[in-house]
Order: sequence, then C-alpha cells, then structure tokens
Amino acid sequence: MTVWMDPRQMSVDQQVGLLFVLLFGALLLATAAATLLALRRGADRADPRHVRLLSDLRDLWLGAAVFWLAWVSGPVGATLAFGIFSFLALREFITLAPTRRSDHRSLILAFFVVLPLQYVLVGSRSFDLFTVFIPVYVFLAIPVISALGGDPQRFLERNAKIQWGITVCVYGLSHAPALLLLELRREEGRGAFLVFFLVVVVATAQIAQELMSRWLRRRPVARHIDRSFSARAWLAGALAAALLGAALFWITPFEAPQALAMAFIAAGAGTLGEFVMKALKKDAGVHSWGNRASITGAVGLLDRVAPLCFAAPVFFHSVRWFFQFRG
Repeated sequence: MTVWMDPRQMSVDQQVGLLFVLLFGALLLATAAATLLALRRGADRADPRHVRLLSDLRDLWLGAAVFWLAWVSGPVGATLAFGIFSFLALREFITLAPTRRSDHRSLILAFFVVLPLQYVLVGSRSFDLFTVFIPVYVFLAIPVISALGGDPQRFLERNAKIQWGITVCVYGLSHAPALLLLELRREEGRGAFLVFFLVVVVATAQIAQELMSRWLRRRPVARHIDRSFSARAWLAGALAAALLGAALFWITPFEAPQALAMAFIAAGAGTLGEFVMKALKKDAGVHSWGNRASITGAVGLLDRVAPLCFAAPVFFHSVRWFFQFRG
C-alpha cells in the first residue's frame, strides 16, 4: 500500500530529488516530442513555430541548469556564476550599442568596478546598499566619467545606452543570486528553491504567451515591435505561470494563493521585459543579441536571460516586502 507524503513534510534532499525527477523528466519528454516532430517535417519544411518551441525548451534547460548550479555550488558559487552571466550579457549588449573612444573609461568602470562591486554587495548581504548602488551612485558616476572624456557628441544617447546596459545586465540579473541569500524566518537554506521557482515560472510564461498568441486572434499592442505580443496573450502567459507557481507552492515559503500571486507578478514582469528587449533589438537592427557572433563574439546569452533580468528584481523585492509585512 502506497502512502502519500505531503511534499512540504519532506526533507530538503527529498524535495530536491522529487524536483529532479519531475523537472528533467518533463523536459526530456517535451524535448523528445518537439525534436521528433521537427524531424518528421524535414529540414526543408521547418516550421518557425517549432523552431521557437525548441528555443523556448532550451531556455527551460538553461533554467534547470541554473537551479542545479545554485544548489550544488551554494550561495558563493552561484553568485560567482551569475556574475559571469552578467559580464557576458553586458558584453553582448555593449557590442550592439555604438560607443566612442571617449566612452572607454565608462565601460572600464562598468565592467571592472561596478559589476564586481554589485556582486560583492550581494555576497555580503548588504541589501540596502545593493538596491541603490547602481540606480543612485553609478547613474551619477557614469556621465561624470564620460564628461571628463571631453566628447560632447551624442553625449546623452551614449551614456543612456551604457546606463541601460548596466541596469539590465548587472542590476537586474544580480537580484537572482540575492534570492539565495535572503534570510527568511524558518526557511533557512532554501533560497535555491526561490531561484528555481522564479526561473521556471518566467520560462513558462514565455512559452504559454507564444502559444496563445497563435491560438488567439492577434491584436498586437505595438505591431512595429512585435506582431505576436498582445494583452490577451500576455495575460494568458502570466496566468499559466501563476497556476504552475501555485502547484509548486510546496517548495516555497508561501501558501498556494500567495505562490500564485508571486508567480503572476514575476511572470508578468519577465514577459514585459522580453517585450522591451525586442524593442531594443529593433532599434539596433538585429533579430537576436547573438546574431553577430562572428564579429563580436556574442553568443546570444542575453536573449536567454533578458526576461529574468526584469523579473528578478520585482520578485526579490516582492518576497522581501512580503516577509517584512508578515513579520
């Protein structure tokens, strides 16, 4: 006779094992089905929808790998890994943003001072300073350094691009490892589950939104940026992610209704963030951040983590405020 065990009563190791079976089992089945479907159609009749589905599945594989990396390496290793992700993502962003020789000092500041300092603040749990370091101090320092270069040509545009790259690739993404280090009452050592929860609901929202944009009648809100992005598809994607988040409440500090709300907030922010990044790519005249790899060395990492860069700070502060309010 099989006795059902409440997942919340399991030990942390048992929950990790259950997640491993559920997550990688589902990913293997979905990837195998999508690959076989693509092979049946043949290379000459490749459906763009299947190509996009395989890309979304790769994003889920990346998210799963991030979770296990965070779990195995611990807070220090995961923080270093996300720091490397930020460096590569910022590099991809800057290679597609025109800069001038006078910007070199600002770029050196961004890559070799701001980025490591931000992650040092994360690792030291200096959350009050961590949340204002870039939006306040760095935003004021970058134009000062640029002005000292003595080049006024397109000054505002150049500095705005550098500041935006730092905001998305460093400030936004650094909130993901910060979840590992949040000190939550009676939930010590479970930060990796919050990272897993965030990554999975954001990726689910992307896939669901893409599918719903094809099934629903298209009413794009900004057709010159993305013909498939509509309010109904966005809402459907966020709701699908919210339902999944409610189903995964047992790995979080939340009850099911709270997990549903948190997942909706994170998923909605992530898909809106992806929409914003599409606008930036349209402005740069590219289809993906990595499509000039032969010239810049970019690999398209920013395409994978862009939604997370927007969702992570929203989710981090939502979790933090929730526990402060609950006491």
